[in-house]
Amino acid sequence: MTGIGKYNGEMIHWLAEAGYDCTVVTAYPYYPYWKIQEPYFKKRFGYSTENEQFLSGGRITTHRCPMYVPAKPSGLKRILLDFTFLLSSFFKIVSLLPNYRFDTVFVVAPSFHFGLLGIIYKKLKKSKFIYHIQDLQIEAARDLNLIKSKKAVEFLFTIEDYIFSKADIISSISPGMISRIEQKARRTVQSLPNWTDTQLFYPITDKEDLRREFGFKEHERIILYSGAIGEKQGLEYIIQAAQEFRNQLAVKFIICGSGPYKNILQAMAKNLSLQNIVFLPLQPFDKFNQFLNLADIHLVIQKATASDLVMPSKVTTILAVGGLAVITANEGSSLHTLVQEHNMGILVPAEDQQALNDGIKQALSLQNSHIAENARTYAERNLSIDKIMQSFVSTMQERQPA
Repeated sequence: MTGIGKYNGEMIHWLAEAGYDCTVVTAYPYYPYWKIQEPYFKKRFGYSTENEQFLSGGRITTHRCPMYVPAKPSGLKRILLDFTFLLSSFFKIVSLLPNYRFDTVFVVAPSFHFGLLGIIYKKLKKSKFIYHIQDLQIEAARDLNLIKSKKAVEFLFTIEDYIFSKADIISSISPGMISRIEQKARRTVQSLPNWTDTQLFYPITDKEDLRREFGFKEHERIILYSGAIGEKQGLEYIIQAAQEFRNQLAVKFIICGSGPYKNILQAMAKNLSLQNIVFLPLQPFDKFNQFLNLADIHLVIQKATASDLVMPSKVTTILAVGGLAVITANEGSSLHTLVQEHNMGILVPAEDQQALNDGIKQALSLQNSHIAENARTYAERNLSIDKIMQSFVSTMQERQPA
């Protein structure tokens, strides 16, 4: 429901509904809970296969591979997670080699080194290899000090460069990321932006009823962060913002989601005795549009070092519901440029507590309906999955394997 897996699943379903025969090699769902989810928990130590047929004639065969999932992830444990999936998925791909030849093998990074699996399949079966980058993992790990050894970072970049050289198509999700990848890869990178379903996610004007439905008072102003809760987001700034507004009893902060950093944030809020902040789990999919519409203000928080390394997945759905977002993005980053160009959010510098507080005050005090309208209009015109996937499929079909 959140993060990169959401887009992978929606992409494959779109392709199958368009008549394509799709096979997926993936893990058991665990993110962002860091625990294998039902109904897969009992199967987690072995392989399993699922089949889905579509009226279009398309189908999806999903092969799930076992891997190590740490309950409390750290840098080393995440490396172990990636390595165990690389190993188990390698054996699964080998088992598919005798009976299947796919026209295209599509690899999503992170983890960046899964591209090696795409190269193996391409070499053995002469398939087209597309390498799609959702997150610049090596730079993020380096800039966030998750990997401190310069030699280790250089070695990882060498592997990545090899993957670039073997890919028939490299794609990514935002102009800023595309520019950075083109500099490294020394070649053209295609655009495959993250999308949203503007039929499933849309504005609801009656927020008073929504507040009652979710247990809040009609007059309360809701400031919402919904998404993954990890270190790279810089979500401690939300706690400090809640402290700034602690005497404004009608202003409530919600942090919704799951992740390794959630316990730390809850401890911070408890130590500050904050009564104006609520922690909620991820909401059910059938209630998610209502839940997003509950908010008067959405927070899109990320650290300065990640400003052009990631494009927050939550942005697309916020735009679709016509949400008023306060976004931490530094000038010059692709997210800042996009939001500023279309006037569809309130921009504040990353890692600047006072600027964030002031941005929230501005959002609470001013008439910002035009910003919300701009957000919805942009989503309708630019973020339709049909438009994005049709364009990318055309590109995919034009390019021949190298």
